[in-house]
Amino acid sequence: MSILLWGLIRDQPMSAVLTHLRRLDAPVHFLDQRQVLETTVEVDGGRTSRTVVTVAGETFDLGRVHAAYLRPHDSTQLPGLRARAHSSPEWRHAAEVDQVLNAWSDRTAAYVLNRPEAAAGNASKPFQLRAIAGAGFFVPPTLVTNDPDQVAEFIRMHGDVIVKSVSGVRSRVRRVRSTDKLADVAACPTQFQRRVPGTDVRVHVVGVEVFAAEVDSDADDYRYARALGHRDPVLTAIDLPPEVSVRCLDLARRLGLPVAGIDLRRTPDGEWYCFEVNPSPGFTYYESKTGQPIAAAVGGRGGESGPPPPGSPAHRMEAGF
Repeated sequence: MSILLWGLIRDQPMSAVLTHLRRLDAPVHFLDQRQVLETTVEVDGGRTSRTVVTVAGETFDLGRVHAAYLRPHDSTQLPGLRARAHSSPEWRHAAEVDQVLNAWSDRTAAYVLNRPEAAAGNASKPFQLRAIAGAGFFVPPTLVTNDPDQVAEFIRMHGDVIVKSVSGVRSRVRRVRSTDKLADVAACPTQFQRRVPGTDVRVHVVGVEVFAAEVDSDADDYRYARALGHRDPVLTAIDLPPEVSVRCLDLARRLGLPVAGIDLRRTPDGEWYCFEVNPSPGFTYYESKTGQPIAAAVGGRGGESGPPPPGSPAHRMEAGF
C-alpha cells in the first residue's frame, strides 16, 4: 500500500508534504502534473474496477493507494498547454487525465485529503456561510447581488462594508469606497458584508488536529499588506478556546474536508466570526511564521497517513458521524 500525492512540485504545500514523507521513508508515489502529456490513465470497468496510471512508461495501480493528498491545478493551463486550442490533441489529453483522476479521487475507498466533490463547495461562498452558521459561528450581514440599488441600501444600513468575490476565485478583500462605481456590480454578482472589527485568526484543521495562528495586521486583507502599503503581518501560534476548536472541527466535518483553512475574526467583545473555509489551504506561509507542524500533520505522524482506526474520533469525522 502507498500514499499518493498529485500536483506540482513547485507548489509549496505539496513540496512540504512530499519532503516530510520522504524524510520518513514513507511509501509515497508523487504524480507530477508537469508530466501530464506523458501520463495515461486506464480504467477497467469490469467486475472489480481498476485504475492504472502510466507515466513515461512506468505503471502504477491506484488500487494500491490507501491515502492521498491532492492539490491539482488545471493541467490545461500549464505552460505549453494553455496557449493551445481546445481542439488540439494535447489539450484534450490533459483535460481527460484530470477528469479521470478527479473521478477516481471522489470514488476511491482511500483516505483522501481532500475529495474534489467536497472542495467544490468553495465555488459558492453563500453555500459555505450556511455551514459556517450551522457550526455555531457568527456570520456578518451579507448581501450577494448584481443590483446597484440593493448595494447602496446595504451600505446605508451598515456603513462600513467590505466587498469580495462570491466564488472560489481568489480576490482581494477591501472596504467599499465612496469613489466606487456601484453600477459595475450589474456585470457580475458580488458579495458585500458588514465589516467586523477585531483580530484575524487563521485556523488549519487536519483530521482532528487544530492549528490556530493570530494575525496582527492593520490591513483589510493581510495577505496583501505589503502591496497595500501596510507593515508585514505578525503571526503568532495560539490555543483556541475549546468550544471554538470544536466548532472548527464540526465545520470541517460538515463540509467533508479532512484538511481545511478557516478564516476567523475575534471581536473586542470576544465573539467569533467566520468568513470562509479554504478546501486547499496554502498552509506553508503560516507554518513558516509560527513553526506549527502542519505539513507533518497532513503527511501523517510517522508517515502513517491513511484512514484512522475504526471507532477513533478521526474515523468518526471521516465517516460523517
